[in-house]
Amino acid sequence: MNLDRLVAGLDIGSAKTTAVIAEVVGDLPKHPSVNILGVGQARTTGLRKGVVADIEETQRSITKAMQDAERMAGARVETVYAGIAGEHVQAMTSKGIASVTGHEITRADVDRANAVARAQPIPQDRELIHAIPQEYTVDKNQGVRDPVGMIGTRLETEMYLVTIGSSPAMNLRKAVERAGYRVGELVLEPLASALSVLTEEEKELGVALVEIGAGTTDLAVFHEGKIRHLGTIGFGGINVTSDIVHGLGVTALDAERLKEQYGAAYEPLVKPTGEVIKLPSTGAQGEREIPRELLAHIIHLRTQEIFEMVLRDLEEHHLVSKLAAGVVVTGGAAAQPGTDLLAADVFGLGARIGAPGELLGGLADSIQSPRFSVVTGLVQYGAHRVAINGSQGKGRRLSLSNAGPSMDSMAQRFKTWLQDWF
Repeated sequence: MNLDRLVAGLDIGSAKTTAVIAEVVGDLPKHPSVNILGVGQARTTGLRKGVVADIEETQRSITKAMQDAERMAGARVETVYAGIAGEHVQAMTSKGIASVTGHEITRADVDRANAVARAQPIPQDRELIHAIPQEYTVDKNQGVRDPVGMIGTRLETEMYLVTIGSSPAMNLRKAVERAGYRVGELVLEPLASALSVLTEEEKELGVALVEIGAGTTDLAVFHEGKIRHLGTIGFGGINVTSDIVHGLGVTALDAERLKEQYGAAYEPLVKPTGEVIKLPSTGAQGEREIPRELLAHIIHLRTQEIFEMVLRDLEEHHLVSKLAAGVVVTGGAAAQPGTDLLAADVFGLGARIGAPGELLGGLADSIQSPRFSVVTGLVQYGAHRVAINGSQGKGRRLSLSNAGPSMDSMAQRFKTWLQDWF
């Protein structure tokens, strides 16, 4: 185990906190991969719809998940790549223009254009976390992916800027720091999921990634290899559980158990064969039984409603026609049988369940589930950071904003990688 090549991902969800520790291996810096060394999980009680509502409770969840992962890995980490999501996330497109100093466009020309695009006024209550170049225009030649070496006099860049609320970000960092760790970077969760479950072919053709978490459902749309749209729906797996609670008269814990053991997101999968489910008895109600198709009916209706809200978002932004590769559903709720079939019905497109798997070694079999898509993407993000920056010492982050002249080439490699990946 190389301690200088350890990376840790931390997914603080509304229902569960998940930590993964991995070692960066493979052909560095071009083709990094990760060996999963440790996985830890804890119940989350301090978040609401993806936002920290109780720092102390969130800290306890982080501590347990991280310590479990460290024990399994046999090593301690100091820095984590943490996911963030929620309805406070906003994105916009910005353009930057630079005149070309010579006949041939250089990396310095590209950096000047990107700097202009990034120099958008950000309100004090918001924080920029991702600035992703989309494409370039050389004179009147549009759709250029890498203009370096081309001949022209005017270079224009189109950049996708992602901002988050400052307060949610600060509270999340504070909870992590109280647990004894440092946040190397905050990474938008749907982008992290995209790294772990989407193929390059899907992103090129056009694909919608729908991540159904406990508190929210996040949407990321890719087309022609680049991120084109982000969205958040304020409903998720917790709402499905709540419907079961009210529909069947059971506790939230029992509802979760029933959902996991007997649930299905696509009602036609559960044929009326007379199969019944015993419900936990109470003093007032005694022993009860329900047909299994009733449980499937409840789950189907709420999941369908969530997909329909996502579809409305796609239609409002005129994106449905650009999804040649269809829809990929991931997140904890995607594990319900028939989720892909229901998605195909609602969206009228091909659909599949996205789960981590590629470029993973070590204990990879322990995270090959949709519920681990975010945290796996976070360690893959960290792996590319290590590949670009070299050994970071247990995940120590190299700040590009303060890099001097000796770090120019390293910073450029990162910028190019970020563009290619998102």
